Amino acid sequence: MKPSFMFATGIENSYPTINGGRTRVDEMEKCGHYDLWRTDFDLVQELNLTYLRYGPPIHRTWLAPDHYDWSFSDATFHELRDRDIIPITDLCHFGVPDWLGNFQNPDFPELFAQYAGAFARRYPWVQLYTPVNEMFICATFSALYGWWNEQERTDRAFVTALKHIVRANVLAMCAILDARPDAIFIQSESSEYFHPESPRAMVHAEKMNARRFLSLDLNYGRPVDSMMYEYLMDNGMTRAEYHFFMNNRLKQHCIMGNDYYHTNEHRVAEDGSSRAAGEVFGYDEITMQYYERYLLPVMHTETNLNEGPNGDEAVYWLWKEWANVLQVRNKGIPVVGFTWYSLTDQVDWDTALREENGHVNPLGLYDLQRNIRPVGQAYRQLIQDWSEVLPTQSVCLRVPVVLPHEYDEAWAKRNRDEARERRDAETDAPAVADS
Repeated sequence: MKPSFMFATGIENSYPTINGGRTRVDEMEKCGHYDLWRTDFDLVQELNLTYLRYGPPIHRTWLAPDHYDWSFSDATFHELRDRDIIPITDLCHFGVPDWLGNFQNPDFPELFAQYAGAFARRYPWVQLYTPVNEMFICATFSALYGWWNEQERTDRAFVTALKHIVRANVLAMCAILDARPDAIFIQSESSEYFHPESPRAMVHAEKMNARRFLSLDLNYGRPVDSMMYEYLMDNGMTRAEYHFFMNNRLKQHCIMGNDYYHTNEHRVAEDGSSRAAGEVFGYDEITMQYYERYLLPVMHTETNLNEGPNGDEAVYWLWKEWANVLQVRNKGIPVVGFTWYSLTDQVDWDTALREENGHVNPLGLYDLQRNIRPVGQAYRQLIQDWSEVLPTQSVCLRVPVVLPHEYDEAWAKRNRDEARERRDAETDAPAVADS
């Protein structure tokens, strides 16, 4: 029986390029997953987890338009199905194949939708998706900060990357729904806030706090505010491109996944520069801001912290984030899941993957030798303690997930048929944007 609350972890699978596109940073390779994927799946089950954020490496899988190497995906996804682990499938995680170039390429959205559709048809039992991970962060780091992929540093490059990334996400959702009409999309997106350091910094912070919503506004078809509309138009978005986003009707298939780290809040200086502020408002307050804007079920899709010199810093952060999740839930917001990201330690995230230093970041539930960390033990206990409590609070907060082994059941087929009828009706109905 699947748990009604979605406790999860993830396999870190970032793969941006740096050094002008010459170097591919592949976290699955750095963290040993290509060799130890069966062991990693064992660890997921050792934690009594049913949900796993996971995706194929796009640069190894998508070789050219309509040309794929599914060998690694076949092995891993068939194993997930055999184990009845529910993947939240992440199809694009901070990078594209070399032949596509980068996120400035206007061909990316339509081509990516073809890739997403091909994946969904090959693995029809997969129901949960994050088509493009952290769309705002991907565009910001690639085209505004100059760190990854195109390594641009202009507003125009940022808007170009953002509109291509979000369009790709929307078109991918459409393609996946064609193959799996009861698919559910969890937008793992960074939840941010910008605090002005002085009155002279307020105008910069106001702009940044409006810009943080752009990816989800466009993805959910919510009209942006006047400042951001002018910003988009001034930096290359056309009215036709904007109306494409306003006319999509996919919000009803979505869970708002939001990520929160201690680096998600920022101090803004009077010159417009920013730096990490640490935890000021916290997950509770910032999630309220996002929920009130979109009114969607919420899943906490990423958090972590270094184990630290005392060895208990990550354990305390886990407790604090979970307390925030409970607080949000107790306020009446439909919170359906929580994720410690990732399963194992990561490599070189201390420099945001901008440098190839081989620094192991002790952020995982397990270290890279696959030994459990104290936070892994604490998370396993948290899952055991709370799994039997949360479902009793409301049966209405249960996500209609079909376990992999249930895919061919008669009731599951009826559900898909009904979902397809609803999808056909949505497609035929006139689009109405959120107010």
